[in-house]
Amino acid sequence: MQVLVVGAGVIGLAVARAAALAGHDVVVAEAAGAIGTGTSSRNSEVIHAGIYYPPGSVRAFHCVRGRRLLYAYADAHGIPHRKCGKLLVATREAELGKIDMLCAQAAKNGVEGMTLLTAAEAKRLEPALACVAAALSPETGIVDSHRLMLAFQGDLEDAGGAVAFRTPVERMSHGAAGWEVRFGGAEPGTLTVDAVVNAAGLGAQRLALATEGYPTERLPRLVLSKGNYFQYTGRPVFSRLIYPTPVEGGLGTHVTLDLAGRMRFGPDVEWIETESYDVDPRRADAFYASIRTYFPALPDGTLTPDYCGIRPKLTGPGEPAADFLIEGPAEHGLPGLVNLFGIESPGLTSALSLADDVVGRLADAR
Repeated sequence: MQVLVVGAGVIGLAVARAAALAGHDVVVAEAAGAIGTGTSSRNSEVIHAGIYYPPGSVRAFHCVRGRRLLYAYADAHGIPHRKCGKLLVATREAELGKIDMLCAQAAKNGVEGMTLLTAAEAKRLEPALACVAAALSPETGIVDSHRLMLAFQGDLEDAGGAVAFRTPVERMSHGAAGWEVRFGGAEPGTLTVDAVVNAAGLGAQRLALATEGYPTERLPRLVLSKGNYFQYTGRPVFSRLIYPTPVEGGLGTHVTLDLAGRMRFGPDVEWIETESYDVDPRRADAFYASIRTYFPALPDGTLTPDYCGIRPKLTGPGEPAADFLIEGPAEHGLPGLVNLFGIESPGLTSALSLADDVVGRLADAR
């Protein structure tokens, strides 16, 4: 089967790899000039354990399964990663119930090893930490997301697939011969394939609208949630990730570490109307206030703007967080088309599991 995957982020590359390894003839169309230039390269590179997602949800299933697959893949392929663990902290008595709820939810999701800690136990692990209680998640880690995507691309190409850069998809229509896909860019043209996977991330809704016959009443809205990060200029004081209790739209302004040991804080939640990748230095004031609830010794003048990412959310402020939305022919009625909407966190962790799901749906392509 000839399969076109639209989007060379971590999800698109994982799907393309899995499809090629399953014996399909695979091409990835990427509008940019390199892999992973969007959401995939603008996140905290955290391997999530599976704590935050309602039991039975698509996100819960793929996060836990994907995390196990990701650690195994990283070990087998020499992808830099570290299972550093994280502390989920309550900084006020009022947050204790949320910690208990999240631990119970994690257990239902199959997350291994979650342990409740007293404030003293947490402080013994991380002396700079201030909290009233915490939960230790030993399965949480970090990964070099670019090296991971390069490995997916390498597997794809070894299996005979290819990535076509600077190849934006402008229109798709289905006929007797399959999907006719019209490309723009410097070398516009058309390609006919048996199946298409829409893994375009922030552009997924736009591609669905450019698909002839797609029932527009099924199109979920796209809500842009910007997450800003600030670099810590001092010497790192934590050896684990530190997460406060979740906030609306995100997981709170947390401590993230990279594989070189550098420490940064973020992301926050900034609801925006149009894509913008500038970090406003004035947001540091809110960062200092939030961070000092669990790191009271944070010195003034130690936060500098780093980078930001944009989450392709399906729901906005004040609304319950939407689940991942994976639409195949059974949902939208078009043969050989799988749309992926709202694949935000924990998309990186879930990539290998989501890829298996999507490739399974391609069996119904014709």
